[in-house]
Amino acid sequence: MTAGALLLESFLDGEAHEVDSKSTPTDLVSEADRRAERVIREGLAMNRPQDGFLGEESGEQAGSSGLRWIVDPLDGTVNFLFGIPQWCVSVAVEDERGSLAGVIYDPVRGDVFCGVRGAPPTVEVRTRPHPIYGHPPARPWEILTLSASKCADLSKAMLATGLAYDARVRAAQAQVLARAIPHVRDIRRFGSAALDLAWTAAGRYDAYFERTVKPWDIAAGTLLCEAAGLTVVELPEQENLPWGILVAPPALCEPLLELVGGPA
Repeated sequence: MTAGALLLESFLDGEAHEVDSKSTPTDLVSEADRRAERVIREGLAMNRPQDGFLGEESGEQAGSSGLRWIVDPLDGTVNFLFGIPQWCVSVAVEDERGSLAGVIYDPVRGDVFCGVRGAPPTVEVRTRPHPIYGHPPARPWEILTLSASKCADLSKAMLATGLAYDARVRAAQAQVLARAIPHVRDIRRFGSAALDLAWTAAGRYDAYFERTVKPWDIAAGTLLCEAAGLTVVELPEQENLPWGILVAPPALCEPLLELVGGPA
């Protein structure tokens, strides 16, 4: 929460900080990313010194406890830098079986999505006025159990997705989208994989798919989705289409795989 508060302050102040590119000129990282990850990493080092760590910005550190924390300190960096209020903080902890617990924090809206293996996923709804729009919350503070979509009709499915930074991959993804669009209700692309997964677990989307995702993008979100009753399957690598994931109600998995799982 501390990292999210720091990010929100920077976002509202319009502070871009220092900005660099990573894999491509459009794959950006800011000092805000690095500062948020430092805050999270220092807190974990103080409270869980024996655990391992994997962060998007600072890499991996081995541990001795059998647990490893996977952190995306700012998922949606480009949105953050452009002043688009669609970004989040994602933190998960995993054991030898995969994600054990995860949190996705949306500082702009104040929503905290929480998942623990074997328990229903929840969202904690904010109680304070919206930091951008100023109006009071729509309902009093409460913790709600997430309810994922049970859609079984492909033609009525609202999909979420994301696009790669690499232009060649995006061109192939565009062909997949063109193939899928006539068969579904609509497709949304908002720019934060972790928040897309949280919203899919909450039933705001019926399904989600994306390629080029990394462990820190999906570790917390896939746990939320599986705990909410959705199926998570891999999208195999194809020509110009790297590995990815599909999250959907069980009845939609097969028809969606036929649409988005194959080559462009």
